[in-house]
Amino acid sequence: MFPIRDHNPSGRTPYVTYALICANVAIFALTYFGYDSPRRLTALYNAYALLPAEVTSGYDLKTLLTSTFLHGSWMHLGGNMLFLWIFGDNMEDEMGHVPFIAFYLVSGIGAGLIHVASAPYSLVPLVGASGAIAGVMGGYLLLFPRARVDILLILIIYFRVFSIPAFVMLGVWLGMQFLGGIGSDPQAGGVAYWAHAGGFGVGLVLTIPLWLRRGGPAYWGKTHGLPPHPETNYSTSRIPRVVRKPIHHNRRNSPWGK
Repeated sequence: MFPIRDHNPSGRTPYVTYALICANVAIFALTYFGYDSPRRLTALYNAYALLPAEVTSGYDLKTLLTSTFLHGSWMHLGGNMLFLWIFGDNMEDEMGHVPFIAFYLVSGIGAGLIHVASAPYSLVPLVGASGAIAGVMGGYLLLFPRARVDILLILIIYFRVFSIPAFVMLGVWLGMQFLGGIGSDPQAGGVAYWAHAGGFGVGLVLTIPLWLRRGGPAYWGKTHGLPPHPETNYSTSRIPRVVRKPIHHNRRNSPWGK
């Protein structure tokens, strides 16, 4: 189950979001095709990936930033860019272009620091924009908790797209990060659950001043947690679609008729 889009259109062209997506894709393509030997790839990660043990010792602090533009696989990249595309445009629309890029980078750095705190002596490199994008998701939750998000549910051969409120989707995602973090050893590598949860929290906190300027709880009362503009309407879909024969009956005698 993963999100494919939201019903929250932005009022301005999200140039920064597009630029971030292009930068991440370009850097990954460069590393994928340009660093074709394990030796060169290892040297790249040693220079630009985040190694908690080095940051704890005060070395290579630049990797708190550079690591957010590296990815380990096409799937890793694709998943992150999908989330950034869904949620980034609305946060950029609310914040403005320059404040949004600062917000994104600070969320990524904060996520990296929280990962370091969870595994201070780890020598497993951390890469990915997940922490920064989690910050975008945290801010989105604060501003648009009831915005509709379309989810693609896949159960073996059953596919269905349906809409749920953002607070449900983001709440489930955040809960999974906490459960994953509790049930795994951050020193051993794998998914950086605490970086995800930490970035989410950093982004939410950074969005509080904007939320307060909008009116705080009064803003929620005015918008009911929905976007303050008309939502985009998409038709829901089921794959595969089952064609049913029409059944004729007297609707006035049916308890479900109108």
